[in-house]
Parts: sequence; structure tokens; C-alpha cells
Amino acid sequence: MGKITGFMEHSRIKQPYRPITERKQDWKQVMQPWPVAALKEQASRCMDCGIPFCHQGCPLGNLIPDWNDLVYRDQWQAAIKRLHATNNFPEFTGTLCPAPCEGSCVLDINDDPVTIKAVELAIIDKAWENGWIKPEIPTRKTGKKVGVIGSGPAGMAAAQQLARAGHDVTLFERDDRIGGLMRYGIPEFKMEKSRLDRRMEQMAAEGVIFKPNSHIGIDIDATELKKTFDALVLCGGASVRRDLPIPGRQLKGIYQAMEFLSQSNRVCMGDVILGEELINVKDRHVIIIGGGDTGADCIGTAHRQGAASVTSLEIMPRPPQARAADNPWPQWPFIYRTASAHEEGGERVYSVQTKKFHGDADGNLTALELTKVTLQREAGRTIFNDVPHSKEMLKADYVFLAMGFVGAEKNGLVEQLGIHLNDRTNVWQENWQTSVAGVFVAGDMQHGQSLIVWAIAEGRSAAAAVDAYLMGASDLPAPV
Repeated sequence: MGKITGFMEHSRIKQPYRPITERKQDWKQVMQPWPVAALKEQASRCMDCGIPFCHQGCPLGNLIPDWNDLVYRDQWQAAIKRLHATNNFPEFTGTLCPAPCEGSCVLDINDDPVTIKAVELAIIDKAWENGWIKPEIPTRKTGKKVGVIGSGPAGMAAAQQLARAGHDVTLFERDDRIGGLMRYGIPEFKMEKSRLDRRMEQMAAEGVIFKPNSHIGIDIDATELKKTFDALVLCGGASVRRDLPIPGRQLKGIYQAMEFLSQSNRVCMGDVILGEELINVKDRHVIIIGGGDTGADCIGTAHRQGAASVTSLEIMPRPPQARAADNPWPQWPFIYRTASAHEEGGERVYSVQTKKFHGDADGNLTALELTKVTLQREAGRTIFNDVPHSKEMLKADYVFLAMGFVGAEKNGLVEQLGIHLNDRTNVWQENWQTSVAGVFVAGDMQHGQSLIVWAIAEGRSAAAAVDAYLMGASDLPAPV
């Protein structure tokens, strides 16, 4: 714990952000560093709760009270050791995780929770600033070769753990750069890519070999690859995007959110876009269908490109300001949240369903037709009923579909290896091993679309399972 009376003396305060008018003009990270004194006060709010339910809320099992106490006592180097004991990449979770740990904080019963996520990010930033992050090179090599396919958070975590266990690890990525959705799906203003690059440098020093431009199952035969390695770990994500097959879907100007975000990230990295239409929404009317994190990323990106208007549509009702009666602590609180992108402008519309896209004679999108809906629960199913006479037209030059992902891709890798899927179109596994011996899986590819903290936790657990498979036993931690 921090200070015994800290939670009574100090209220939770929000992490400082750059002014809206300033940050909308560039792609730099929106968050500002905490002043050390204020951060220590926030860490001191971690109370002597007896049972730290924040551990239950965190899939990684982060030792949160420990490093809160160490920050309060100004013992930063000890704090990063505690943090790294459970989390390979605190800078990823500290910027991108929605912090389920905070929803399980005991203070959240009748007060505002501890600012766990902000303290975590401050610890890792200070560690990098002071040169405390060093490659952890294994003292012995096992002679075993492991291929990890997919370089998102699950793949990076699995690769780093296996390399530290002494295995020869190659990390394959179908895109031209390592990082998966962290590289191309997350805007620069949310997490600067320098955070990825310096971890890659550490992993390379630890022996991980990176192989971008390697689409396993398409450019490289998966069965041949399996013969080359003693084990494979599949971390390809749940990359099949949910579509909206309604009249007018073929019109120009309708894109999947990841098409928009990926291209924008490439432009930010200095790439010249060739062979595809450049998506630039300057002075255009933008509608985003889907109210989750990906939708918010599209909102922030549209603001920075100079959109004339930005509207976010969500089929679900607007969440309540506080926990509902059927959403008690320590469950994750399903409440109304405002991301930094929402603060920057735009309109959020709830309880609406898109019915049709309208266009001009040249096939360009001009408008979107929607109706208001009511939600009904029936026999465990969610049913949306149109509200009579509620049809509405919204002007639209661009529509981005941010409705999530529906499962793992079947073509290529999965088919070539003959891997079984479950009834949710995710890869089946038992103790992280698929239906094919020596082939393991972690992250969204077996979990379904989820959080970055789950991906890292599962990458670590799968690495322990692979290590045990190859060596008979493993000392690697397995959080889930």
C-alpha cells in the first residue's frame, strides 16, 4: 500500500493532456507526463484493502499495490522490476489498455479508483529515461527453434519470453513492419511508434529474428514452415472484420476502419501511398459506425485530417453515468466514457441502426439512412426493433465501419495446417496447443477480439506451454 490515509486525503485527478486546439494540429501523443509530486499523491491512494481485487481485474496479475507503494516511496527502480515481473510491455498497456484493474479497485465501491494505468505508464517511462531497460540475454541456448506467426502484442510477448528461455525465435509478420495492430491500427496520437521500435531493439539484442513481409499460408507454405521449426505459435489475431451488407455498400467512400487507420499511420511514417485511393477526409462529412475504441481512433484521425463534421453512430443505448444495478463491483463498469478523441469534437448518436447508403450517379456516397431502435432481450438474445416513423438522413462523404472483428482467418495458414476452429470461428486450443501437435496459439486468434492486456497475458502463457513442450518443464510464468 501507499500512505495509510492517502485515499482519504487525496482525490483522484485526471492525467494531464495537451490542449485540444494544440493536439488536433499534429499526431503527437495526447497525454502529458505527470508531475512527480502529483503522481506520488495518486499512488498513495492505494489503500490497505486486505484483498487486492485489482489483481483479479488484471489478466496479467500485475502486482499493483507493490509498485504503487514503491512509487509513493520514490523507489522507481524497484517499481519497474516489480512491473516487469508480470508485464513485458507496460508502455503498451499503459497507453492502450482500458484498465480493468481500476474497475476492480476496492476504492471504486464508493469512490474513484486509484489511477493505476497512469502510474504504470510513469514507471516505464522513467525506466526508459534512466536507461534501466536492458536486454535480458539467456545464459544458455536450448538448440530448439520456435516460429511465432503474428507480431501483435501476443506474438511479441511470446517471442520475447521464448527467446529469454534460450530458444531460437523467429517472429513472422505479413505486413512490412513489425507490430500488428499496434503498428498500423493504433493512431500515433494514442501511442507513438517509437515505443514499439525501442522494444524491437531490445528483443533483437535478446536474439529474436524479425521477418516482416512474410504472409504465412499465402507467400510461405505453412506446412513447410512447420518442418523447419520445433514448435509454432500462432498469434495472427481475429482479423476478419465485421461488415455491413446493406443496400449501397458498394458506393465509393465506404471503408473498413482499419483501411482508414492503417493508411493514416503509413502516411504518418512517411510512406507514399501507391496502388490504392488516398483516404483524406479534409473538409468532408464523416460518419463512423461503431462506438468502441476503434471508432474513437477514427474520430481522432478524422479531426487531425480536418474533417468538416464527424458523427459516431452506435446501435446500443447510451451507457449510464454510473454502474447499473446489474453491473456491481468488482465487474468491469459499463458506463459512459469519453476518450480524448471525443473531447476534440463531433457528435455521438446512440440507439440507431443504419439501413441504407445513398449515392450519386457516379457511384459516390452522399448520405446515410438510419432509424432509431429500441433494445429487447428475449431468450438470451438481443433484438433491435425499429422505432416507427424515425427514419433520418445524414449527409456523408465518408463512412468508416468500426464494428469489430468476427474471428480468425480460415484461408491460408489455418487451412494448410488443418487446425480446428471452435463454434465461434476462433482457433481451438487445450493448454495453448491447437489440434495439431507442436502448434500453439495465443491472443485474439483463439480468444476472439479482446484487450491488449489479455493478448500479452496469453502470449506469456503460451510461451510457458511451448517451453514445457520442448523441454519437459518450464520456469516461465503463465498468468492465464
